[in-house]
Amino acid sequence: MEDNCIFCKIIKKEIPSAIVYEDDKVIAFKDINPVAPIHILVVPKKHIKSIAELKSEDEALIGKIFTVINKVAEEQGVKEKGFRVIANCGEDGGQEVPHLHFHLLAGRKLGEKII
Repeated sequence: MEDNCIFCKIIKKEIPSAIVYEDDKVIAFKDINPVAPIHILVVPKKHIKSIAELKSEDEALIGKIFTVINKVAEEQGVKEKGFRVIANCGEDGGQEVPHLHFHLLAGRKLGEKII
């Protein structure tokens, strides 16, 4: 954990958040500046700066994160209708918090496809 990382502080319960899921490896909480009716951040508890810093030993953790994303989408009632998952990587990729995280967006039609 990094002392000055806002997500590490949320994980350590030093900063309050609206947690929707938590286990020993992953936490998911509502984004404080949502861009969709449902905007949840899914974050590994292990401090990994970005996708660019993933190592082979993190493969199981990434699989777990996507299992959690699916579970949260189901619990939020959007699994059948659809949702978007976004991970920004680095400054040019739009990453604002240097801790790996995935945005789960849903609750309305989400505009045009980017790719």
